[in-house]
Amino acid sequence: MAATRTSQMRTARRNTGRPSREEMYIHGNTVRKLAPAEKPAARPEKERQHREQQRHDYTVRRNQEKALQLDLPYLLMLVAAACVTLYFCVSYLNLQSVMSARVDNIKAQEQQLETLKSDNDALETRINTSIDLDHIYRVATEELGMVYAGRDQVLLYNKTESEYVRQNEDIPQY
Repeated sequence: MAATRTSQMRTARRNTGRPSREEMYIHGNTVRKLAPAEKPAARPEKERQHREQQRHDYTVRRNQEKALQLDLPYLLMLVAAACVTLYFCVSYLNLQSVMSARVDNIKAQEQQLETLKSDNDALETRINTSIDLDHIYRVATEELGMVYAGRDQVLLYNKTESEYVRQNEDIPQY
């Protein structure tokens, strides 16, 4: 009876192209294994894409190997660029050291100037304190016969042209 039922199912499937209601029903407590479906049509497409990918990978690898090879002009340009870069780096470091030495020299000279200024101020203060104005007045009046100028001996004049007086300029007559 099972054989007739199977043949009926095949006939029904051939006629309609889809399983009948009886074919969809599962008899018993275990599921029967169906025959594996045919390979989908996309499989050859995947194989073709895989082959193209392999070819592409091979081409890329070959181009990378060619790029890694050093030919003479490339090597000469690379050496020249390295030499120029090295020259600029050494020149830059040399300029930096020269500038640093000059800055240190300027600082030392500024320190020396400050020292000289303080020494000069100290000497000027010592000179000013060593001068006895009373002694100078006494020598000038007693020994040299100097006297203060009187009011009638001092002439004042206004100069409106400029604020400073030139030493070589003529004094106006009154």
